[in-house]
Amino acid sequence: MLAAAGLGSRRTCEELITAGRVEVDRKVVTQLGTRIDPLQSEVRVDGEKLPSPKRVVYMLNKPVGVVTTNYDPTGRPRVVDLVPGEQRLFAIGRLDRMSEGLILVTNDGGLANLLAHPRYGVEKRYLVQVAGVPSQELLDKIRRGITLAEGRVHAKRVEIRSQHKQSAVLEMTLDEGKNREIRRMLARLGHKVHQLKRVAIGPLSLGNLLPSQWRQLSWTEIEGLRQGAIQAVGVAEAARLDTVVPEDRPRRGRASERPRPPRPGPGGRVPGGKPGPGRPATGRPRKPRRPGKASTWRKPRG
Repeated sequence: MLAAAGLGSRRTCEELITAGRVEVDRKVVTQLGTRIDPLQSEVRVDGEKLPSPKRVVYMLNKPVGVVTTNYDPTGRPRVVDLVPGEQRLFAIGRLDRMSEGLILVTNDGGLANLLAHPRYGVEKRYLVQVAGVPSQELLDKIRRGITLAEGRVHAKRVEIRSQHKQSAVLEMTLDEGKNREIRRMLARLGHKVHQLKRVAIGPLSLGNLLPSQWRQLSWTEIEGLRQGAIQAVGVAEAARLDTVVPEDRPRRGRASERPRPPRPGPGGRVPGGKPGPGRPATGRPRKPRRPGKASTWRKPRG
């Protein structure tokens, strides 16, 4: 953040930190590599407050051959190179180098967490061209789930959009993301992916953006993404809580915790009540149970 604010090179900024000249939220920070949120933290150098960077979110149509990582030692083109902005930006989520389509680039870490973390279940929609035509049984298997190295994965929805003799185009919707998940899932079922394009994230769709083109999202669109993710968590939480017994409904609890009705006393009288049909005090002794486990056998009366 210091380097992005124009205070010098990273080396110069490190010297400012180790010299005790930098404050974060009114506390002096001398530890190099301290992580902060530039949009939330107040940073001061020699007592002067640095201006907070403006939140920006760009929607980009990533072309094939561009990587989403921020650092690439081989010098390949990156998505952050295709959008403007002097502040530090990063991509939300991943699209592998041979995939294309909608990807968001931002400096808002909170929004990135809402859209990328599996907990929030934000839906991503893809068009996938595969070799061969998958059967309905195979599509059902994709919906139920397929086991990969890191666990079980599935598509929330999948259907055939168009088909030819040797290939088909599938529309797949996922609410989580793992490395090359769609390609590996279909390869496991014997259908190689020829082309993969992400066309929507939550309520955002790619529209008529051409490859390498971008546009900046409006405040309304950003809030729509944010609220959609929060509501998705609320729905999931409500579904989970719906399986819990409400407080006004009595719980059964353990057998040892359940209240037991009073036993009839002599003459069949229930304590605090009228004479009932209980066993008289001077009746036949209770028939002993068959010996079983030592902990369940009771000594016969009488």
